[in-house]
Amino acid sequence: MYKAKAYSAASASSALASTSINRRDLTEHDVQIEILFCGICHSDLHQVRNEWSGFMPTVYPCVPGHEIVGRVTKVGSAVTRFKPGDLAAVGCLVDSDGICPECQAGLEQFCPNLTLTYNFPDKHLGGVTYGGYSDSVVVRDRFVLRVPANLNLAGTAPLLCAGITTYSPMRHWGVGKGQKVGVVGLGGLGHMGVKFAHALGAHVVVFTTSPGKKDDALRLGADEVVISRNADEMARHAGSFDFILDAVAANHDINAYISLLRRDGNLTLVGAPDKPLSVTAFGLIMGRRSLSGSPIGGLAETQEMLDFCGQHNITSDVEVIPIQKVNEAYERLLKSDVKYRFCIDMASLKGEFMWTTGLCGAAN
Repeated sequence: MYKAKAYSAASASSALASTSINRRDLTEHDVQIEILFCGICHSDLHQVRNEWSGFMPTVYPCVPGHEIVGRVTKVGSAVTRFKPGDLAAVGCLVDSDGICPECQAGLEQFCPNLTLTYNFPDKHLGGVTYGGYSDSVVVRDRFVLRVPANLNLAGTAPLLCAGITTYSPMRHWGVGKGQKVGVVGLGGLGHMGVKFAHALGAHVVVFTTSPGKKDDALRLGADEVVISRNADEMARHAGSFDFILDAVAANHDINAYISLLRRDGNLTLVGAPDKPLSVTAFGLIMGRRSLSGSPIGGLAETQEMLDFCGQHNITSDVEVIPIQKVNEAYERLLKSDVKYRFCIDMASLKGEFMWTTGLCGAAN
């Protein structure tokens, strides 16, 4: 066991602050990673403030972060896929049982005995797992991913959650050339959905309530932008979509988008509104349309996504911040005041140099 620097929350009302945490010594199958960048996910904010207490109560101190990119510093004796110096990434999962039907199918995200990157029982040290707002982490080798060398590392970090969350349902529902794909909401998830749908060859339509987002949607790869409050614009697309990715976390009229699906079209939810959505049965019945939801992907699919990003030079558009500005970033996140994800430069945690906030625009 060794000490690592980190930022943690002591309670639901506490600001994140500097601390030290315990990390386990390497077993033969472990990889130790120096964390270079860690993305900030909206779920970090929910978890830190115990807003999911009904199904995932927060255990304090809480060290968030499941969008981790870094460099391998040590490997266990049985590790063959990584060596010191390699670029590596860790997402939302750090363990699973490996034997259940879900794991055998490469769908570790559905394993009934999975271990999340933070705020989940830690079978090695007791207590709970600690996430990527830290200078290092030790993870079982099977849950460590390779990072394409050509990608911007800060922009790569959010791919480990926002990226795979939007890539996975598109792969599952066969998004590709000749298809018409809608993306509802242009935020942290939605902007990745636009990039992936464009790279997969689809005709991409962004739905937004904000006319000011039109230019950015087109820059990101959209072919059309629809202002969803405009009934005439919505009506022009009735019954024409093969697939719609709904990335909106606020309450909204899901039926308005279901009606835009063609026969056998699918709408997948990746946003998670806090109140139940009302669905009209006939909107689904008439056209054999389907409504589904999707979380992250499994390990193989997440690696596939990273490799796809390397081939197409896709990263998240990020605003890079020092760890000392994380509480300010949380407040801005509540106001949707970021394009499109925050990413923490972990060099700031070590105090190696003075840091000023910068912007990092990622390529489509």
